[in-house]
Amino acid sequence: MPTASSTTVLVKYTGHRYFRNRLILSLLSGKPVRIDGIRSNDKNPGLRDYEASFLRLVEKITNGSVIEISYTGTSVLLKPGVISGGDISHDCPLSRSIGYFLEPMVAIAPFAKTKVHLTLKGITTDDKDLSADLIRTVTLTHLQLFNISDGLELRIKKRGAAPLGGGEVHFLCPVVRQIKTLNFVDAGKIKRIRGISHSVRVSPQFSNRMIEACRSVLNRYIPDIYLYSDVFKGEESGKSPGYALSLVAESTTGALHCSESVSEPGGSPEDTALRASRALLSEITRGGCIDRHCQSLVMLYMTLGSEDVGRCKMGELSPTAVQTLRDIRDFFGTTFKIVPDTEPPSIDDEGSELTGPQLLLSCYGTGFINVNRSIA
Repeated sequence: MPTASSTTVLVKYTGHRYFRNRLILSLLSGKPVRIDGIRSNDKNPGLRDYEASFLRLVEKITNGSVIEISYTGTSVLLKPGVISGGDISHDCPLSRSIGYFLEPMVAIAPFAKTKVHLTLKGITTDDKDLSADLIRTVTLTHLQLFNISDGLELRIKKRGAAPLGGGEVHFLCPVVRQIKTLNFVDAGKIKRIRGISHSVRVSPQFSNRMIEACRSVLNRYIPDIYLYSDVFKGEESGKSPGYALSLVAESTTGALHCSESVSEPGGSPEDTALRASRALLSEITRGGCIDRHCQSLVMLYMTLGSEDVGRCKMGELSPTAVQTLRDIRDFFGTTFKIVPDTEPPSIDDEGSELTGPQLLLSCYGTGFINVNRSIA
């Protein structure tokens, strides 16, 4: 936990990018953050409705946080309070899906004062953010690497496709005192692929057509493929028609890689399935032990781990992950050692490499302790 003297240091940023990550790092480190120049040169300057809504959600899940927004909306100051947790309900705007709000909540929920029971309503799947399906099957599974598992659950009560939404998810998370150090450097070989093909307010046959098209691509590589058809009807199907396919590949050592594709106007279920299948093969080619969408979360938890050296192998870092490394240095003073992996890459029958460049990341944990929980 940061000392009283460290919490007075104001961390400053400019621009609207990585907005959520910086607020989450502020809440965990206890350091206030000021973000200026939010779309100051835009025709419509300032915060968007989904960013303002995210600030309201931060206010609900914390106690004593002070949020100041400038008159033009181009500047935000957050003085973090205690992550209180408890029962929270939030209506997400239709401009972004539930995933935009749920991802950062997953990162801070284990460090709350009491168990978190979060209900989010809105769009469950879109093409901008991670869907509720992938957060349930991939993001929450990555938390188990850090010993956060008992009572961790995400229930999809209703599905809601864009543009009118109507979906609802319930996120339940236990609180922990401290997370364990990660040591995950063996990516293994892909042993199985699982997927969820869902459709709402369209013919149930669309779901089966996606499964057939997906198998036509992936069955060439691996026999162990199980794709679940999830058709929601009536009240539980939201307000708009749509369909999507989410895929997860698991390796022999538990490494996960995922992809998804959402229906497009004028597109066919087969097109959607082929996009998702090829995206999954592309993700697997990147290699590493951590999925690209979860790199930032794993880096944050490696920083918060016990006072020991954590190690993890990753594929090519995403731009968000690179910026997360810089922001972690600003808030926690922790730097990562990144070296190329010396292990020779896998070679196929034609002599070409099966995976891209691999990186070994290591850092010394800060020994972060959830003081809120010990008081509760």
